[in-house]
Amino acid sequence: MADVKTSNFIRNIIDEDLRAGRHAAGIHTRFPPEPNGYLHVGHAKSICLNFGVAEDYNGLCNLRFDDTNPTKEDVEYVDSIQEDIRWLGFSWGDRRFYASDYFEQMYEYAVTLIKKGLAYVDDLSADEIRAYRGTLTEAGVESPYRNRSVEENLDLFTRMRAGEFPDGARVLRAKIDMASPNLVMRDTVIYRIAHVPHHRTGDAWCIYPMYDFAHPISDAIEGITHSLCTLEFEEHRPFYDWLLEALGFPAGERPRQIEFARLNLSGAITSKRKLRQLVEEGHVRGWDDPRMPTISGMRRRGYPPAAVRAFCEEIGVAKSNSTVDNAMLEHSVRDELNCNAPRVMAVLRPLKLVITNYPAEGGTEYLLAENSPTHGGQRYVPFARELYIDREDFMEDAPKKFFRLKPGGEVRLKHAYIIKCEEVVKDDAGEIMELRCTYDPETRSGGTAAGRKVKGTIQWVAAEYALTAEVRLYESLLRDIPEGEEEPEHFIDALNPHSLEILTDAKIEPSVRLTAAGAHYQFLRVGYFVVDPDTTPDHIVFNRIVGLKDSWSKMK
Repeated sequence: MADVKTSNFIRNIIDEDLRAGRHAAGIHTRFPPEPNGYLHVGHAKSICLNFGVAEDYNGLCNLRFDDTNPTKEDVEYVDSIQEDIRWLGFSWGDRRFYASDYFEQMYEYAVTLIKKGLAYVDDLSADEIRAYRGTLTEAGVESPYRNRSVEENLDLFTRMRAGEFPDGARVLRAKIDMASPNLVMRDTVIYRIAHVPHHRTGDAWCIYPMYDFAHPISDAIEGITHSLCTLEFEEHRPFYDWLLEALGFPAGERPRQIEFARLNLSGAITSKRKLRQLVEEGHVRGWDDPRMPTISGMRRRGYPPAAVRAFCEEIGVAKSNSTVDNAMLEHSVRDELNCNAPRVMAVLRPLKLVITNYPAEGGTEYLLAENSPTHGGQRYVPFARELYIDREDFMEDAPKKFFRLKPGGEVRLKHAYIIKCEEVVKDDAGEIMELRCTYDPETRSGGTAAGRKVKGTIQWVAAEYALTAEVRLYESLLRDIPEGEEEPEHFIDALNPHSLEILTDAKIEPSVRLTAAGAHYQFLRVGYFVVDPDTTPDHIVFNRIVGLKDSWSKMK
């Protein structure tokens, strides 16, 4: 992570606060995910921002789970969120908290509001509350239960906690202003009844605080100095400030909420609800499917965490929403992998090639190949009479500018010799089964004709030594909508039916034989790949991370 602070409006606000003598104890942020699904690329931006700001100012960042809605929460999500944060390179130390840690305090704060005449129990249904709230141009209508006495409200709220009433029968609302131009301030609901066991508190509670109530109180209890939220919470900030003032938190010690633009990525689904639907309906293989924009999906796809952090740094922090081109994320991934992924040769769609003038007996030799232009190092690659090349590197009726292999044509085999195609062998159906070629033994490095030039160079793998691998080629989960075609009403109808292609007979050079899951490689001339966790000692599986073509660098 960069040591130099990148200036943005959030850091400018923090700098101004520090110059004014505020927060002498240090800067304190928090990342407050809901444990109701796996985190996606948008959360990666928030993680990098909250933990990054704390690091830049030698402060602290808490991990706090907003576990106030047990109907959708699960320990699986709690565990996955922690794994994602660690993978991105951040640590919360001993500061892992839960909103449920403060349920008793929150209840007491709600009682305080009732005693102050600033909260009341409402018997209206959810639909009625919505109708009474009014619109942006029309004031709301006060609930007929708004003016209950403090004593009655305290009694009803106590009985709500005791479980006397069914779900939806009553709520607790803040008593603010039903004519406020901000709809959030029109007596927002702060507690609801839900007879649902909680993953941490069990059956101890049957009423749960709403996010708007729990969030500012949790921030204040933890001593958060700057509460960084996405823009949709901007209209909630007046309630955030009203609540903390109403509860008597000293003005100089209250957290400051600051909103920033969420990350929208072209071609990516960043709605937890939609991502959950993809998983539950079986459109993908799980939350960590490499086509998913979840952090776990990006990890399994093979994105390096440093690349994701670099991407989040480059897009910066804005005050207005916009969409970032996915090509920019892929550019960061290529930048990182280009420096650190060793090069190997692989043939995804193998075509057999026999060098007829190569020794048939004892004809294996080992050629030196470069591992990485950045880190150097060399490896030996076996070369023999029978090889595999990629079918796309041969064309029988080749156009003039096709510089790979064709009948009568020559190419250089990477790290090896120049060969010439002499014969094409086909089966009865006319499908090409084998190429028969000759090689020039003097064109190897150090040979008398090593400097002879040909226009094409292709990769290859010795047939006898090749590893057979499964290769999964991933494309965007969403298809491109042709110009003139209407956007589908349901996002499921926009899914790309070709988002995954599985090749079961790819041939890889043997140097990757003992590779562990998560290892990155550049397959020469093909793209960047990672070893998938499905790999076993007898069956290696690669995921394509990203191709070699970098459209973002061209746009820049």
